Amino acid sequence: MIPASTRQQNAAAWQREIAEAVRDPAELFECLGLDPGTLPGARAAAGDFPLRVPRGYLARMRAGDPADPLLAQVLPQCAERVTTAGFGPDPVGDRNAMMRPGVLHKYHGRVLLVTTGACAVHCRYCFRREFPYSEANARAGEWHAALAYIAGAPDVGEVILSGGDPLSLGDAALDDLIGRIEAIAHVETLRIHSRLPVVVPARVTAALCERLAASRLRCVVVLHANHANEIDETVDQACRRLQAAGATLLNQAVLLRGVNDSAASQVALARRLFACGVLPYYLHLLDPVRGAAHFEVPSHEARGLLAEVASRLPGYLLPRLVREEPGGPGKTPIPHDWDAATLQPVAPDAGAHGRRRGPDTP
Repeated sequence: MIPASTRQQNAAAWQREIAEAVRDPAELFECLGLDPGTLPGARAAAGDFPLRVPRGYLARMRAGDPADPLLAQVLPQCAERVTTAGFGPDPVGDRNAMMRPGVLHKYHGRVLLVTTGACAVHCRYCFRREFPYSEANARAGEWHAALAYIAGAPDVGEVILSGGDPLSLGDAALDDLIGRIEAIAHVETLRIHSRLPVVVPARVTAALCERLAASRLRCVVVLHANHANEIDETVDQACRRLQAAGATLLNQAVLLRGVNDSAASQVALARRLFACGVLPYYLHLLDPVRGAAHFEVPSHEARGLLAEVASRLPGYLLPRLVREEPGGPGKTPIPHDWDAATLQPVAPDAGAHGRRRGPDTP
């Protein structure tokens, strides 16, 4: 039994780290020794979508390097304010999939609960950066309608906790929510999508692990790491605590220009994850959210990249390259493009299996 005082100290540590996150672009520039000439643009972009980065995550960045792959994920930039055709506020059709406040039901057999709008870190490519949390969030006092919907859908065997970040909720709130989900007999699996074990590993408290271990539900925790440099010893330890609690650990990454758009970075990420007991799950093409177009890697480049990665890794370490399309029955898989990987000339149109045909192909 963990003493109550220790539980409170553990909770206070991660909550304090979130509360003390860097929110002023000027402080971020000062901490990392960045060129102040780009500060006005960062301030302007942060006015549209606020900066937030925990100091422990910031400490993993290379000082003085504007191209650091961790910095690129959180640094507000002028490029975010450029209007780009096809990039909008609801890139994956969340609003049309909302059955009740906070309940997204897109795919057969599983539903997603938007548990909170809070996140420990504000990723600049976030596909929910304009999500209407104030009107669509199933807050603590509104769980009845959300859970009643799930209880009335007997085909739903899996509930996915998302946000924001569901681990931004305290242990007591999560305990209450998980208990309510456990009371729905036909739900068998609880899936938690969270960036917190990566950016604030102290969030993986003894109380959280004990609750997951005690659940009758099969627990899956899907992390969000995009680069091997994000995973230090503290993240490794957090993953091992979750494993010891019986959780299955997967990783979901987003393919981002200037962050992880090379075979070397993808291979390093997969190997680093596996060393922590985490299996790569999805590698997402960028969701076309307004303000993130500068991160986009075209699908033909992504297909060639994944084919090169596939030539260097065993199959169980290869994430599935996917995109999410509004109204689709599931994630849309993007097949490997071996021609692109071997630098063979190919035309941009796709064949029956997603492989592009060269101009001289009969």
